[in-house]
Amino acid sequence: MYVTASSAALAAISGLGFGLSLIVAIGAQNAFVLRQGLRGQHVLAVVAVCTVSDVVLIAAGVGGLGVIVQSAPVALTVIRYAGAAFLMGYGLLAARRAFAAASLTPEATGATVALGATVLTCLALTWLNPHVYLDTVLLLGSFANTYASPDRWFLGAGAMLASVLWFTALGYGARKLGPLFARPSAWRVLDSVIAAVMFALALGLLLTS
Repeated sequence: MYVTASSAALAAISGLGFGLSLIVAIGAQNAFVLRQGLRGQHVLAVVAVCTVSDVVLIAAGVGGLGVIVQSAPVALTVIRYAGAAFLMGYGLLAARRAFAAASLTPEATGATVALGATVLTCLALTWLNPHVYLDTVLLLGSFANTYASPDRWFLGAGAMLASVLWFTALGYGARKLGPLFARPSAWRVLDSVIAAVMFALALGLLLTS
């Protein structure tokens, strides 16, 4: 099908805006990227995992996987409960960091976590979160499929660019907040907020019908 440069550009801009509207929010994945950015640990790996995961999920949504997922609600139910369990566990870890004495010292907050463990945590926070599927596969996929075949992929490309820009800015821009988080009390506040977000997300998943 013939596609004009103007329609492709409009579709890409729509995808960029729609993608940012979905991704720029307080959530498990963003909280993890922010914390890694503040600590300056494995930032490139975390940004890469989040970005590549989003690109894969967006491509699946634009390609029509959302229709298939909607026909198999059992899969979403399983993911929902697994995600709630994981978010609850991660929230407990954040709460422990907030209240443990070790979390109040610069040495403790700077302790390095192995790259493998960091990547696995990032993968779990991404792929065990049902909201990721609802946003990228179902919502964005449904929106993309209102466009003609060539344009929908430009829209998908715009949404992918949104993920690249956001995670890069969040991961590397977090260092700008370094002076603030030089104070141990700031880490306690951050971990308390992260714990609250994780618990709220987990509860929301459990209460979802």
